[in-house]
Amino acid sequence: PSRPGQCAMDADDRRARRRPRQDHRASAASPASSSAAARAADDGAAAAAAAGPPEADYADDQLRVLQQRKASLSRIKNKQKRNMVYAKLQAETKELRSKMRKKRHRDAEEAEEKGLQAPAKRTQITVESMRAFDDTMVAPDDEEVAADEAEDEFASIFAGETRPRTLITTKIHASAHVYPFVRELLMVFPGSSFYRRGRYPLKRICQFAANRGFTHLMVVGERGKEVASLLVVRLADGPTALFRVTSTRLGADIIGHGNPSRHRPEIILNNFSTRLGHRIGRMLGSLFPHDPEFRGRRVVTFHNQRDFVFVRHHRYIFAEDGSRARLQELGPRFTLRLKWLLAGPFDTRLGDFEWFHRGKQLATGRKRFHL
Repeated sequence: PSRPGQCAMDADDRRARRRPRQDHRASAASPASSSAAARAADDGAAAAAAAGPPEADYADDQLRVLQQRKASLSRIKNKQKRNMVYAKLQAETKELRSKMRKKRHRDAEEAEEKGLQAPAKRTQITVESMRAFDDTMVAPDDEEVAADEAEDEFASIFAGETRPRTLITTKIHASAHVYPFVRELLMVFPGSSFYRRGRYPLKRICQFAANRGFTHLMVVGERGKEVASLLVVRLADGPTALFRVTSTRLGADIIGHGNPSRHRPEIILNNFSTRLGHRIGRMLGSLFPHDPEFRGRRVVTFHNQRDFVFVRHHRYIFAEDGSRARLQELGPRFTLRLKWLLAGPFDTRLGDFEWFHRGKQLATGRKRFHL
């Protein structure tokens, strides 16, 4: 057994060992030199505080520190505490970004008032901006692609020789949740008509539509009482494309929506940069006549980003001085993702597939896209 007071003596020894050692050289320095060094340090700190760090660098450093603090949140084992700290860091990051953005706007306005060159805008780094180069990407002045498109299945529609007409139908035994979406598609695509599916197979419907002068067939599919797919067929010789439909929102569910008119809309096909993208863009563009009625101020946009095609329907109005335009969304709003492209008419058994999404086998990287 230990002697009385042994535990207290051991604790004193441990505290003594943890006490930092004195630097004998520093203790040997004279009081005058120590005070001079302190005055010099104070003067340097005062000068630095007066000059202040560059605001942009300081804000970047703050943002970097916040990101590092977010990365180290896994050390907090208490989930409730971790969520509270994360929410606080998110609020600080949002406030800091807002201050940086307002400062950039102020600097640009001051430079414009003084007649100086405005500071360069920061380019946002996204997965889309870091896109890997693809051999199938098309240059704007590619003569070979232009010659191919002048003789493809959609050339007569883009040249104005053929008027597009679309037959819209649904899957067999469609639920009532699909028909509001179909009703709004009829307002988007001019010259479209709806026919109930019944029990007819798709090949027979394609033949029926082609015999009655329709140029396209559109089949709306569903899963779990929600719109899930969209099949588009160019009659009568193809091609055929199947899209997955997500993020569907009807016009009635959009805050501040407008009611579309019967005017023929303008079409915007954006960011279809590969050979496959050009083909899909022309297929979507062939659903509309190419003599828009500008009086209606309607525009339908197909914007491709990371192989997701965002579909939007707006009405625009210019300001009195013509400097800018305001938009009013009409709906519907949905997103398309290409699943496969068939060269000919609808025939999934014997048809020739131009492109097929193979899931993980096709996903060679987050920076490689196909449209």
